[in-house]
Amino acid sequence: MAHDAIRSELTELFLAGVAAADPVGAVAQALKARPVDVPDGGTLILLAVGKAANGMMEAARSAVPEGVPTRCLIVTNYENHRDIAGVACYGAGHPVPDGNGVIAGLAVEKLLREAGARDMVLALISGGGSALLPGPVKGVTLAEKAEVNRLLLASGADIEETNIVRQALSRFKGGGLLRLAAPAPVRSLILSDVVGDDLRVIASGPTVGPIADLATARDVAHRLGMWEQMPRAARAALRRVEPAATLPATDAELVGSNRISVAAMAATAGRPVRIVDDPLTGPVTKASARVLDLAASTPPGTALLFGGETTVILQGDGRGGRNQELALRVALLAEERGLPGDWLFLSGGTDGRDGPTDAAGAIVDGQSLSRIRAAGADPRALLANSDSHAALAASGDLLITGATGTNVADLQIFLAI
Repeated sequence: MAHDAIRSELTELFLAGVAAADPVGAVAQALKARPVDVPDGGTLILLAVGKAANGMMEAARSAVPEGVPTRCLIVTNYENHRDIAGVACYGAGHPVPDGNGVIAGLAVEKLLREAGARDMVLALISGGGSALLPGPVKGVTLAEKAEVNRLLLASGADIEETNIVRQALSRFKGGGLLRLAAPAPVRSLILSDVVGDDLRVIASGPTVGPIADLATARDVAHRLGMWEQMPRAARAALRRVEPAATLPATDAELVGSNRISVAAMAATAGRPVRIVDDPLTGPVTKASARVLDLAASTPPGTALLFGGETTVILQGDGRGGRNQELALRVALLAEERGLPGDWLFLSGGTDGRDGPTDAAGAIVDGQSLSRIRAAGADPRALLANSDSHAALAASGDLLITGATGTNVADLQIFLAI
């Protein structure tokens, strides 16, 4: 395959960005700067939820002062799930919630309801937590909430729109963990997978306030054209009366983010770089055009670095994810525009999983489409069926890292040689 050395270089840059979001280091640094403080006679409750839960829990347990009693619980995705001595560990479905997520949610609810005023909760929150703790509100089943989640994924909803609706249908999201833990105080350390780092959006804000009210959630569902397709119980829940209780105080701290990872890629690069300050967001159709527009004004040999999170509207029954589709669209648009010279483009999810596939994303170049066609496949037909994974498997362009144990959204690199 062409440009093997440069492909390896771009992969190493991507992995440097992933390493900068290491949950162990992020939590260890935060707890060194401000150690946990549990009242005499109290118990420290360590709760880690998200794709980075294992590493965050490991660091937090190492920082607990000697002699402080602890109770520990983890909820993470199946790829990252493993047994840890002294910790109640739950694996659950992501990106689509499942029954194990409900079981984990009941365990979380029981643990927090048992907390007293002399106890302290340290919540370790990372991306993926929204799907991992489905906790439907009264009257809504898991299957009905999962159907709403499927409609959101298929509609092209951005992360904020998705979380507005998810929060409105959940017992845990939008500050739900604060309510459950009261009167115990809750401190949370948060690893951001959200562009802009709005703490209310990361994992749907279980330890901060909600993004919006129920009326806004209804408006979002209507605007996305999914209201009438939603289960009747979900529509009824969005019409319910707003809770009147005041949300308990929050103590939340950001410990890692997409911006930090982009900066780490820049610091690691052994060549000139250009960091794109505005995140790469919105539909992949527009994002691919933006990549090539910026590439046109970037000198050959300079790596163009992006961070962000795009959206995809599903159009068929194929497999793929936003990073794979973005990479394929960049290749097709480059061909359409007659982009001169040699170039490569990497787009990958920092969690190591792009959509329901085994790939983190892809690295395409000027010959990717030729390789797909030589394999007997039609890249445009596959794209029309939302089957970017098959197209990029045919060209040998999939970026495979395995689960990384962290998640700070996506990273992209464009390089003209």
